[in-house]
Amino acid sequence: MAIEKVLVIDDELIIRKSFEELLRGKRYGVTAVATLRSAEKLLRRDTFDLVFLDVRLPDGDGTELLELIARQPGHPLTIMMSGVGSVESTVACMHNGAFDYLIKPFSLSQIEVLVKKAEHYQQVLKLNTLHTAQLSATDDFLGTSPAIEALHARLDKVAATDATVLVHGEPGCGQELVAHAVCHASVRAAAPYLHLNCAAAPASHIESKLFGHEKGAFPDAHDRREGLLELADGGTLLLEEVGELPLHVQTKVLRFLVDREFERMGGTKPLKVDVRVLATTGRDLCQATSDGTFREDLYHRLNMLPLAVPPLRERQADVIPLATLFLRRLARQYGLITPGFDHAALELFQTYSWPGNVRELHNAIERAVLHTANHTPILAVSLGLAADDAPAIANAVNSDEESPSPLPEMEKAHILRALRYTGDNRTKAAALLKISIRTLRNKLKEYRVQGSDNRSEPPALPH
Repeated sequence: MAIEKVLVIDDELIIRKSFEELLRGKRYGVTAVATLRSAEKLLRRDTFDLVFLDVRLPDGDGTELLELIARQPGHPLTIMMSGVGSVESTVACMHNGAFDYLIKPFSLSQIEVLVKKAEHYQQVLKLNTLHTAQLSATDDFLGTSPAIEALHARLDKVAATDATVLVHGEPGCGQELVAHAVCHASVRAAAPYLHLNCAAAPASHIESKLFGHEKGAFPDAHDRREGLLELADGGTLLLEEVGELPLHVQTKVLRFLVDREFERMGGTKPLKVDVRVLATTGRDLCQATSDGTFREDLYHRLNMLPLAVPPLRERQADVIPLATLFLRRLARQYGLITPGFDHAALELFQTYSWPGNVRELHNAIERAVLHTANHTPILAVSLGLAADDAPAIANAVNSDEESPSPLPEMEKAHILRALRYTGDNRTKAAALLKISIRTLRNKLKEYRVQGSDNRSEPPALPH
């Protein structure tokens, strides 16, 4: 729960009691006081997540305390309350840092809605902080190859604008990270940065998540809910895998990009927000427009400033630095102590074609970390990469001989070398050779090899 402690400041006893009864019943911690002086004392010695503050109090103006609260680092969200509502007063309070404004008399359901709204907002802020931390932790993720250097140069130019950006590339290239970098380098870096994964969210929920809904808009809409566009006001919204947006939602997104306004589901009042939209895709959206699954006008609106992320096979110089970075983080995560990669693994990084791009590299290293003992280097076989793209062990077998050996002898030498290479681990050897453990066992029986008791094996592959 993002909201745990609530402070209520109001001189009317019935209002304080109502807040206490309602919020304590919802398992929130509630403190209620009648004066500014009492509130100031509490705020000096305690912390709160949410404050309900009356504008007019016996010992002063609540807006003065609002200004004081808003200047404090990590301050609580403050909702102002007043029996004399005016546009000027509301605007002034919001300008001075109020989260929302409540006009008296109000109902208990209105209080519940505002607390839920504050909770949701706090959760979003925590996610935003997490994303910022991830950005800082992965600044070197993109690499230094010529292809990435060119992307960096274009990214800096794109980030300096406020235009819509479409980041595209093969699946697994890191499009989301590039979008994060655009936001991080823009003037909106300190503002909310929210995202919606259009492929992961249920199609029936995407419109509500994006635009919000009014109470009663659909059977489960028990209260009004702001969407990501409203919550991202002043900041940036990332639409991940934008090609998966349902067509009817594409129409509403296009309208927002053109007119900068939208309505909540079930609503009739146009809402305007200041949000920069970034989008990522692993699909060919140009082809999708031809297929009729993506609006052509939306494609052109999103594609105002495209950023193409190169596949990993076009940036081989980045593979080993990325692998080293991933290994350091994953080893720390799983408590592994390792001297690094062995020679064969480093060679494999440079020759493998990486059809799954950066995501495949990360997954391969995580797999290897999970199958490697402490104080042991990461072996090529532990990466579990496809054999047809790996440098075949057979290329090294008998490479110093003047003429080829008979095929059965080469097969035996190849299998025994694989066993030696994996430390006599039959499971790993079978995986490396792309044969079943039963086939390996039968071959060893044919060669009369028992476990590791074999003195006729050729030397181990170089590390």
